[in-house]
Amino acid sequence: MAAKKGRKPSAAFMKAMTPSEALAEVIGAKALPRTQVTKKLWEYIKKNKLQDSKNRRNINADAKLKKVFGGKGTVNMFEMTRLVNKHLKD
Repeated sequence: MAAKKGRKPSAAFMKAMTPSEALAEVIGAKALPRTQVTKKLWEYIKKNKLQDSKNRRNINADAKLKKVFGGKGTVNMFEMTRLVNKHLKD
């Protein structure tokens, strides 16, 4: 039997992106691929207990995250990804 080939990650996701000042306060100023940005964002959310206790898909923003989320106090996981992408540049 031939070995199964793993899924190759998309080059777009692996390209290092520079975070904006607001996002850098949360994840650091170092350029990272989108996958690592999301990972670091979740580390921050879990460390600061910002995930909503009733609806786990919602994130309750603290002062730093409000800057990233465009002033919104609560966003869902999918909206978070869209908002964070605005703070990344090549």
